[in-house]
Amino acid sequence: MQWFVVGLGIPLLGLALISTVDRTGEPPIPSDAPEMAASPGAEIAAEEPKVFAEVPLVLAPEPEYETLTLTIRRGDTLDKLFRSNELDLGHLAQIARLDEAGRQFRRIKPGDVFEITHDEGKLIRMYSVLNLTSALQVEREESGFTASIVERPIEIRKRLAHGVIESSLFESGVEAGLSDKLVMNLAGIFAWDVDFVLDIRNGDSYYLQWEEIWQDGEFVTDGEIIVAEFNNDGRQHQAIRFVDKAGRSDYFTPDGNSVRKAFLRAPVDFRVSSSFNPNRLHPVLKTRRPHRGVDYAAPTGTPIKAAGDGKVIFRGVKSGYGNVVILQHGGNITTLYAHMSRFASKVRNGTRVRQGQTIGYVGATGMVTGAHLHYEYRLNGVHRNPRTVKLPQADPIAAEYRDQFLASAGPILEELERYKASPSVKLARIESD
Repeated sequence: MQWFVVGLGIPLLGLALISTVDRTGEPPIPSDAPEMAASPGAEIAAEEPKVFAEVPLVLAPEPEYETLTLTIRRGDTLDKLFRSNELDLGHLAQIARLDEAGRQFRRIKPGDVFEITHDEGKLIRMYSVLNLTSALQVEREESGFTASIVERPIEIRKRLAHGVIESSLFESGVEAGLSDKLVMNLAGIFAWDVDFVLDIRNGDSYYLQWEEIWQDGEFVTDGEIIVAEFNNDGRQHQAIRFVDKAGRSDYFTPDGNSVRKAFLRAPVDFRVSSSFNPNRLHPVLKTRRPHRGVDYAAPTGTPIKAAGDGKVIFRGVKSGYGNVVILQHGGNITTLYAHMSRFASKVRNGTRVRQGQTIGYVGATGMVTGAHLHYEYRLNGVHRNPRTVKLPQADPIAAEYRDQFLASAGPILEELERYKASPSVKLARIESD
């Protein structure tokens, strides 16, 4: 039975081999072996820790909630929208009692948007953008709801552009990649010095630097113009924006004078239909009567702006003028606005108005043949041509800000000059000549 002995010997041999190896995997040192002295500086190796395979944790899946968007329309309330979308009215009542949420709920207006996250009608979260930089956020916690105003960070990027006019400012702006908003703002800055209908010449040029507003890596809108230059018929006009400590902003020349004048040339943004003319034939009476103002043709309802800061000294009906507002300004100057369809609600006798404030709306009251504004400018009671009279300057930058303005204006103008001298801009100017 030799095969049987051999068969039993194999496992016995294996057992013998296992017994001669310690747990570190090294053969054991015989008991009669001489001791090995450690050499100087040698370190005794520590037993390596056992390594166990990590078992991955399995997290519970995030619960899936439904999200819907509620847009406030005329006549809507949150209560009405919650009912129509079968949302928990009790939760709405709890949220409305929170200070921040209740304050915003009282200011709801058409166009406001609320993002609602809910679980079968039970509110989990509410989010509503308040403005460009903040939002209302409501969240449900174990103790109830919390409401807070959270920031919506924005990024300001600066851009530079230039253009040369061949036909109109708007067409040139399109070629330069400017938005309508930027073109309008550019024209508004220099509106006191340049008539962008009558004064524009072929070859006029402009340069500007402005802010772009970005949010979450996406372009949102154009911001304010930082600096602008307009070259019109050989005359250079420059304007730099400055913001004071109260947050008021305005544009000034490099030496600190306001680019504004105390009066606007035109109180409406439409074409001139009848100019100052002492020998004009009256269109209704058909007799020679001097036209001591300027008529601006415009559709009924077009806003009429105060030409300058002043006080309302007359608001009412004045014979052939129809509905009239007369403003008293400094320096014995008065301006008259006639044929209004109606007055602005806040304009009353004795109230003060700001330049550019809407004081009424174009109409056809009085002795007229069609809707238009009749505008008069008087100095010491004497009529002057509103389109040619020398307008008084607005106040320069306040003395307390002058040094700060001059210090900030220098680097801004230097950057503009570097841009104007850049090869790409020079090449564009050569190609346009």
